[in-house]
Amino acid sequence: MDDRGMPPPGLDPERLRAHLDAERPGLAAGPLTARLIAGGRSNLTYEVSDGSRRFVVRRPPLGHVLPTAHDMAREHRVVSALAPTPVPVPRTELLCTDTDVLGAPFYVMEYVEGTPYRTADQLTELGPERTRAVVLDLVDTLVALHAVDPAGVGLEDFGRPDGFLERQVRRWGKQLDASRSRDLPGVDELRSGLAARIPASPAPAVVHGDYRLDNVLVASEGGADRITAVLDWEMSTLGDPLTDLALIAVYSGTEVPSVPGVGDAAAAEGFPAVEELVARYAERSGRDVSDFDWYVSFAFFKLAVILEGIHFRFTQGKTVGGDFAHIGEAVPGLVGAGLKRLGAG
Repeated sequence: MDDRGMPPPGLDPERLRAHLDAERPGLAAGPLTARLIAGGRSNLTYEVSDGSRRFVVRRPPLGHVLPTAHDMAREHRVVSALAPTPVPVPRTELLCTDTDVLGAPFYVMEYVEGTPYRTADQLTELGPERTRAVVLDLVDTLVALHAVDPAGVGLEDFGRPDGFLERQVRRWGKQLDASRSRDLPGVDELRSGLAARIPASPAPAVVHGDYRLDNVLVASEGGADRITAVLDWEMSTLGDPLTDLALIAVYSGTEVPSVPGVGDAAAAEGFPAVEELVARYAERSGRDVSDFDWYVSFAFFKLAVILEGIHFRFTQGKTVGGDFAHIGEAVPGLVGAGLKRLGAG
Protein backbone atom coordinates (compact mmCIF):
# COMPACT_ATOMS: atom_id res chain seq x y z
CA MET A 1 0.00 0.00 0.00
CA ASP A 2 1.12 3.56 -0.59
CA ASP A 3 0.93 6.43 1.92
CA ARG A 4 -2.78 6.82 1.16
CA GLY A 5 -3.51 3.16 1.80
CA MET A 6 -4.00 2.49 -1.91
CA PRO A 7 -2.79 -0.76 -3.54
CA PRO A 8 0.24 -0.46 -5.82
CA PRO A 9 -0.32 -0.23 -9.59
CA GLY A 10 -0.66 -3.64 -11.22
CA LEU A 11 -1.82 -5.63 -8.18
CA ASP A 12 -5.28 -5.64 -6.61
CA PRO A 13 -4.98 -7.45 -3.23
CA GLU A 14 -8.67 -8.33 -3.09
CA ARG A 15 -8.68 -9.94 -6.53
CA LEU A 16 -5.46 -11.77 -5.70
CA ARG A 17 -6.93 -13.06 -2.42
CA ALA A 18 -10.06 -14.31 -4.21
CA HIS A 19 -7.91 -16.18 -6.73
CA LEU A 20 -5.73 -17.72 -4.02
CA ASP A 21 -8.80 -18.83 -2.08
CA ALA A 22 -10.15 -20.52 -5.20
CA GLU A 23 -6.91 -22.15 -6.37
CA ARG A 24 -4.93 -22.64 -3.14
CA PRO A 25 -7.36 -22.62 -0.21
CA GLY A 26 -5.61 -21.85 3.06
CA LEU A 27 -2.50 -20.35 1.50
CA ALA A 28 -3.52 -16.86 2.62
CA ALA A 29 -4.96 -16.61 6.13
CA GLY A 30 -6.29 -13.05 6.08
CA PRO A 31 -6.83 -9.92 3.98
CA LEU A 32 -3.84 -9.11 1.80
CA THR A 33 -1.74 -5.99 1.67
CA ALA A 34 0.85 -5.37 -1.01
CA ARG A 35 3.75 -3.10 -1.82
CA LEU A 36 5.96 -2.77 -4.87
CA ILE A 37 9.49 -3.91 -4.05
CA ALA A 38 11.98 -1.28 -5.18
CA GLY A 39 14.76 -2.16 -7.57
CA GLY A 40 12.99 -3.97 -10.40
CA ARG A 41 13.10 -2.35 -13.82
CA SER A 42 11.28 -4.89 -15.95
CA ASN A 43 8.98 -7.48 -14.41
CA LEU A 44 7.24 -6.03 -11.38
CA THR A 45 7.84 -7.64 -7.99
CA TYR A 46 5.51 -7.18 -5.02
CA GLU A 47 5.71 -8.18 -1.38
CA VAL A 48 2.30 -9.43 -0.26
CA SER A 49 1.28 -10.13 3.33
CA ASP A 50 -1.74 -11.73 4.96
CA GLY A 51 -0.76 -10.31 8.34
CA SER A 52 1.23 -13.34 9.47
CA ARG A 53 2.97 -14.61 6.35
CA ARG A 54 4.63 -12.93 3.39
CA PHE A 55 4.68 -13.92 -0.27
CA VAL A 56 6.16 -12.48 -3.43
CA VAL A 57 4.19 -11.87 -6.64
CA ARG A 58 5.81 -11.38 -10.04
CA ARG A 59 4.00 -9.95 -13.07
CA PRO A 60 5.03 -8.22 -16.33
CA PRO A 61 5.50 -4.44 -16.46
CA LEU A 62 2.63 -2.12 -17.26
CA GLY A 63 2.37 -0.94 -20.84
CA HIS A 64 4.94 -1.69 -23.55
CA VAL A 65 6.16 -5.31 -23.52
CA LEU A 66 8.88 -6.45 -25.90
CA PRO A 67 8.29 -9.64 -27.90
CA THR A 68 9.19 -12.87 -26.01
CA ALA A 69 9.98 -10.94 -22.84
CA HIS A 70 8.22 -11.14 -19.47
CA ASP A 71 6.92 -14.73 -19.86
CA MET A 72 5.60 -15.62 -16.41
CA ALA A 73 4.98 -19.30 -17.18
CA ARG A 74 8.55 -19.68 -18.39
CA GLU A 75 10.01 -17.94 -15.33
CA HIS A 76 7.81 -20.02 -13.03
CA ARG A 77 8.92 -23.20 -14.79
CA VAL A 78 12.66 -22.68 -14.40
CA VAL A 79 12.42 -21.61 -10.75
CA SER A 80 10.28 -24.67 -9.97
CA ALA A 81 12.64 -26.99 -11.87
CA LEU A 82 15.71 -25.78 -10.01
CA ALA A 83 14.17 -26.31 -6.56
CA PRO A 84 15.79 -29.76 -5.99
CA THR A 85 19.23 -28.66 -7.22
CA PRO A 86 22.07 -26.95 -5.29
CA VAL A 87 20.98 -23.63 -6.86
CA PRO A 88 19.09 -21.62 -4.19
CA VAL A 89 15.68 -20.48 -5.49
CA PRO A 90 12.40 -19.52 -3.80
CA ARG A 91 9.67 -22.14 -3.58
CA THR A 92 6.94 -21.44 -6.11
CA GLU A 93 3.32 -21.52 -4.91
CA LEU A 94 1.07 -20.77 -7.88
CA LEU A 95 1.08 -19.72 -11.54
CA CYS A 96 -1.86 -17.79 -13.00
CA THR A 97 -2.15 -17.22 -16.76
CA ASP A 98 -5.66 -15.74 -16.51
CA THR A 99 -5.22 -12.05 -17.28
CA ASP A 100 -8.62 -11.23 -15.77
CA VAL A 101 -7.21 -11.58 -12.25
CA LEU A 102 -4.47 -8.91 -12.22
CA GLY A 103 -4.49 -7.74 -15.82
CA ALA A 104 -1.51 -9.93 -16.75
CA PRO A 105 -0.14 -13.41 -16.02
CA PHE A 106 1.64 -13.72 -12.67
CA TYR A 107 3.06 -16.19 -10.23
CA VAL A 108 3.36 -16.41 -6.46
CA MET A 109 6.43 -17.65 -4.58
CA GLU A 110 7.69 -17.78 -1.04
CA TYR A 111 9.31 -14.76 0.56
CA VAL A 112 13.01 -15.42 1.19
CA GLU A 113 15.00 -13.45 3.73
CA GLY A 114 18.11 -11.76 2.44
CA THR A 115 19.64 -8.59 1.07
CA PRO A 116 20.28 -7.77 -2.60
CA TYR A 117 23.56 -5.89 -2.38
CA ARG A 118 23.56 -3.05 -4.88
CA THR A 119 25.90 -0.46 -3.44
CA ALA A 120 29.40 -0.17 -2.03
CA ASP A 121 27.94 1.39 1.12
CA GLN A 122 25.87 -1.74 1.77
CA LEU A 123 28.90 -3.98 1.35
CA THR A 124 31.03 -1.72 3.53
CA GLU A 125 28.84 -2.78 6.44
CA LEU A 126 30.01 -6.35 5.84
CA GLY A 127 33.70 -5.44 5.71
CA PRO A 128 36.32 -6.54 3.15
CA GLU A 129 36.54 -10.22 4.10
CA ARG A 130 32.80 -10.85 4.09
CA THR A 131 32.41 -8.82 0.88
CA ARG A 132 35.01 -10.96 -0.82
CA ALA A 133 33.33 -14.16 0.38
CA VAL A 134 29.91 -13.06 -0.87
CA VAL A 135 31.19 -12.22 -4.35
CA LEU A 136 33.13 -15.48 -4.63
CA ASP A 137 29.94 -17.28 -3.59
CA LEU A 138 28.21 -15.47 -6.45
CA VAL A 139 30.67 -17.06 -8.86
CA ASP A 140 30.44 -20.48 -7.22
CA THR A 141 26.63 -20.37 -7.39
CA LEU A 142 26.89 -19.64 -11.10
CA VAL A 143 29.21 -22.65 -11.50
CA ALA A 144 26.56 -24.74 -9.70
CA LEU A 145 23.82 -23.44 -12.00
CA HIS A 146 25.82 -24.24 -15.12
CA ALA A 147 26.54 -27.74 -13.78
CA VAL A 148 22.81 -28.60 -13.65
CA ASP A 149 21.82 -31.21 -16.23
CA PRO A 150 18.82 -29.64 -18.01
CA ALA A 151 17.30 -33.02 -18.84
CA GLY A 152 17.68 -34.12 -15.24
CA VAL A 153 15.34 -31.34 -14.06
CA GLY A 154 12.90 -31.43 -16.97
CA LEU A 155 14.34 -28.47 -18.85
CA GLU A 156 15.72 -30.29 -21.89
CA ASP A 157 13.34 -28.31 -24.14
CA PHE A 158 13.74 -24.98 -22.31
CA GLY A 159 15.78 -23.49 -25.15
CA ARG A 160 17.58 -24.18 -28.42
CA PRO A 161 21.31 -24.21 -27.70
CA ASP A 162 22.38 -24.71 -31.33
CA GLY A 163 23.02 -21.30 -32.84
CA PHE A 164 22.34 -19.65 -29.48
CA LEU A 165 24.75 -16.75 -29.83
CA GLU A 166 23.64 -15.93 -33.37
CA ARG A 167 20.02 -15.84 -32.23
CA GLN A 168 20.91 -13.77 -29.18
CA VAL A 169 22.54 -11.09 -31.31
CA ARG A 170 19.53 -11.07 -33.65
CA ARG A 171 17.06 -11.10 -30.77
CA TRP A 172 18.57 -8.16 -28.95
CA GLY A 173 18.89 -6.32 -32.23
CA LYS A 174 15.16 -6.79 -32.74
CA GLN A 175 14.50 -5.69 -29.16
CA LEU A 176 16.49 -2.56 -29.90
CA ASP A 177 14.45 -1.87 -33.04
CA ALA A 178 11.22 -2.37 -31.07
CA SER A 179 12.28 0.35 -28.61
CA ARG A 180 14.13 2.64 -31.00
CA SER A 181 12.94 6.19 -30.48
CA ARG A 182 16.14 8.21 -30.90
CA ASP A 183 19.53 8.17 -32.61
CA LEU A 184 22.16 6.04 -30.83
CA PRO A 185 25.55 6.49 -32.56
CA GLY A 186 27.58 3.28 -32.79
CA VAL A 187 24.84 0.87 -31.77
CA ASP A 188 24.37 -0.57 -35.26
CA GLU A 189 28.15 -0.88 -35.66
CA LEU A 190 28.27 -2.81 -32.38
CA ARG A 191 25.46 -5.10 -33.44
CA SER A 192 27.03 -5.88 -36.83
CA GLY A 193 30.48 -6.33 -35.29
CA LEU A 194 29.14 -8.86 -32.81
CA ALA A 195 27.31 -10.75 -35.56
CA ALA A 196 30.47 -10.96 -37.66
CA ARG A 197 32.69 -12.42 -34.91
CA ILE A 198 30.54 -14.97 -33.07
CA PRO A 199 32.73 -17.52 -31.23
CA ALA A 200 32.14 -21.26 -30.87
CA SER A 201 30.08 -21.96 -27.75
CA PRO A 202 30.97 -24.49 -25.03
CA ALA A 203 28.49 -27.20 -24.05
CA PRO A 204 25.09 -25.63 -23.30
CA ALA A 205 23.74 -25.01 -19.81
CA VAL A 206 20.80 -23.40 -18.04
CA VAL A 207 21.69 -19.70 -18.22
CA HIS A 208 20.15 -17.05 -16.01
CA GLY A 209 20.39 -14.19 -18.48
CA ASP A 210 20.75 -11.32 -15.97
CA TYR A 211 23.13 -12.72 -13.36
CA ARG A 212 24.61 -10.17 -10.98
CA LEU A 213 25.01 -9.48 -7.27
CA ASP A 214 21.80 -7.50 -6.85
CA ASN A 215 19.77 -10.32 -8.40
CA VAL A 216 20.60 -12.64 -5.51
CA LEU A 217 19.66 -12.46 -1.84
CA VAL A 218 22.39 -12.81 0.79
CA ALA A 219 21.76 -13.62 4.44
CA SER A 220 23.98 -14.38 7.42
CA GLU A 221 23.37 -17.82 8.87
CA GLY A 222 25.50 -19.56 11.47
CA GLY A 223 28.07 -16.80 11.38
CA ALA A 224 28.58 -17.02 7.63
CA ASP A 225 27.06 -15.16 4.71
CA ARG A 226 25.45 -17.21 1.98
CA ILE A 227 23.25 -16.72 -1.06
CA THR A 228 19.70 -17.67 -0.04
CA ALA A 229 18.00 -17.16 -3.42
CA VAL A 230 18.78 -16.35 -7.03
CA LEU A 231 16.02 -14.09 -8.37
CA ASP A 232 14.76 -12.55 -11.63
CA TRP A 233 14.79 -15.50 -14.04
CA GLU A 234 12.82 -13.77 -16.80
CA MET A 235 15.69 -14.06 -19.33
CA SER A 236 16.69 -17.63 -18.52
CA THR A 237 17.06 -20.27 -21.22
CA LEU A 238 19.37 -23.04 -22.44
CA GLY A 239 22.44 -21.61 -24.07
CA ASP A 240 26.02 -20.45 -23.75
CA PRO A 241 27.02 -20.23 -20.07
CA LEU A 242 29.75 -17.64 -20.73
CA THR A 243 27.05 -15.05 -21.38
CA ASP A 244 26.24 -15.17 -17.64
CA LEU A 245 29.89 -14.85 -16.66
CA ALA A 246 30.25 -11.83 -18.95
CA LEU A 247 27.46 -10.04 -17.09
CA ILE A 248 29.33 -10.54 -13.81
CA ALA A 249 32.41 -9.08 -15.50
CA VAL A 250 30.49 -6.05 -16.76
CA TYR A 251 28.82 -5.30 -13.44
CA SER A 252 32.00 -5.98 -11.46
CA GLY A 253 34.42 -4.02 -13.65
CA THR A 254 35.36 -0.42 -14.15
CA GLU A 255 34.28 -0.09 -17.79
CA VAL A 256 30.54 0.20 -17.18
CA PRO A 257 29.23 3.77 -17.12
CA SER A 258 27.11 4.96 -14.22
CA VAL A 259 23.69 3.37 -14.60
CA PRO A 260 20.86 4.73 -12.41
CA GLY A 261 19.67 2.03 -10.04
CA VAL A 262 22.39 -0.50 -10.88
CA GLY A 263 24.62 0.48 -7.98
CA ASP A 264 28.35 0.64 -7.40
CA ALA A 265 28.91 -2.54 -5.38
CA ALA A 266 32.15 -3.33 -7.19
CA ALA A 267 33.76 -0.24 -5.62
CA ALA A 268 33.53 -1.77 -2.13
CA GLU A 269 36.74 -2.70 -0.35
CA GLY A 270 37.28 -6.44 -0.63
CA PHE A 271 35.38 -6.83 -3.90
CA PRO A 272 37.54 -9.20 -5.98
CA ALA A 273 38.99 -8.08 -9.31
CA VAL A 274 37.20 -9.19 -12.45
CA GLU A 275 40.22 -11.21 -13.53
CA GLU A 276 40.05 -13.27 -10.34
CA LEU A 277 36.33 -13.91 -10.75
CA VAL A 278 36.75 -15.07 -14.36
CA ALA A 279 39.72 -17.26 -13.44
CA ARG A 280 37.80 -18.82 -10.54
CA TYR A 281 34.87 -19.64 -12.81
CA ALA A 282 37.15 -21.09 -15.50
CA GLU A 283 38.98 -23.29 -12.98
CA ARG A 284 35.86 -24.57 -11.21
CA SER A 285 33.75 -25.06 -14.34
CA GLY A 286 36.51 -26.31 -16.64
CA ARG A 287 35.37 -23.97 -19.43
CA ASP A 288 37.62 -22.16 -21.89
CA VAL A 289 37.41 -18.35 -21.60
CA SER A 290 39.85 -17.40 -24.38
CA ASP A 291 37.11 -15.63 -26.39
CA PHE A 292 35.80 -13.76 -23.36
CA ASP A 293 36.19 -10.25 -24.86
CA TRP A 294 33.39 -11.03 -27.33
CA TYR A 295 31.08 -12.08 -24.51
CA VAL A 296 31.79 -8.92 -22.53
CA SER A 297 31.12 -6.78 -25.61
CA PHE A 298 27.83 -8.60 -26.12
CA ALA A 299 26.94 -8.05 -22.46
CA PHE A 300 27.39 -4.30 -22.94
CA PHE A 301 25.16 -4.44 -26.02
CA LYS A 302 22.48 -6.43 -24.20
CA LEU A 303 22.50 -4.07 -21.22
CA ALA A 304 22.29 -1.07 -23.55
CA VAL A 305 19.22 -2.57 -25.26
CA ILE A 306 17.56 -3.36 -21.92
CA LEU A 307 18.05 0.18 -20.65
CA GLU A 308 16.88 1.63 -23.95
CA GLY A 309 13.68 -0.37 -23.58
CA ILE A 310 13.17 1.02 -20.09
CA HIS A 311 13.88 4.53 -21.39
CA PHE A 312 11.28 3.97 -24.11
CA ARG A 313 8.66 2.89 -21.55
CA PHE A 314 9.56 5.89 -19.38
CA THR A 315 8.95 8.29 -22.26
CA GLN A 316 5.50 6.71 -22.63
CA GLY A 317 4.76 7.08 -18.92
CA LYS A 318 4.58 3.31 -18.48
CA THR A 319 7.22 2.70 -15.79
CA VAL A 320 6.28 2.01 -12.17
CA GLY A 321 8.55 2.63 -9.18
CA GLY A 322 12.20 3.63 -9.24
CA ASP A 323 14.01 6.58 -10.79
CA PHE A 324 13.88 6.27 -14.57
CA ALA A 325 14.26 9.90 -15.64
CA HIS A 326 17.98 9.58 -16.36
CA ILE A 327 18.30 5.91 -17.24
CA GLY A 328 18.54 6.60 -20.96
CA GLU A 329 21.67 8.68 -20.38
CA ALA A 330 23.69 5.53 -19.65
CA VAL A 331 23.00 3.87 -23.00
CA PRO A 332 25.57 5.71 -25.19
CA GLY A 333 28.35 4.89 -22.72
CA LEU A 334 27.43 1.22 -22.77
CA VAL A 335 27.52 1.19 -26.56
CA GLY A 336 30.95 2.80 -26.49
CA ALA A 337 32.26 0.29 -23.94
CA GLY A 338 30.98 -2.57 -26.09
CA LEU A 339 32.73 -1.24 -29.18
CA LYS A 340 35.97 -0.78 -27.25
CA ARG A 341 35.94 -4.34 -25.89
CA LEU A 342 35.02 -5.80 -29.28
CA GLY A 343 38.01 -4.08 -30.82
CA ALA A 344 40.27 -5.50 -28.11
CA GLY A 345 39.24 -9.07 -28.78
